[in-house]
Amino acid sequence: MGLSGIDHVQLAIPPGKEDDARAFYGAILGLTEKPKPPDLAVRGGAWFENEFVKIHLGIDPNFHSAVKAHPGLLVRDLKAFILHLRGSGVEVLDSDLETYHRVYISDPFGNRIELIDAR
Repeated sequence: MGLSGIDHVQLAIPPGKEDDARAFYGAILGLTEKPKPPDLAVRGGAWFENEFVKIHLGIDPNFHSAVKAHPGLLVRDLKAFILHLRGSGVEVLDSDLETYHRVYISDPFGNRIELIDAR
């Protein structure tokens, strides 16, 4: 008995911004959009995933960016991913931690995301 993992992380986005989410989470971060079950699809939002990560984006009519709470995502070859992000116009903020390499980015809605070198 006990916790064994995380199935997904949910972040909020403003109503009607699914296309902006697709451009960021799909095209830039490289996640695949997964169809939501019909009973959940009527609420809007979008689900993105790959073999390691699942991010669910839910509509919040009273949306406020998560500027402190955030998912921490492991990245293979973080240095190359940072170059990709910057080339895609994403601002990358370096961390002041010396124990491991990490950076912060924000999605188009201001939600904070931590990227950690998977090595």
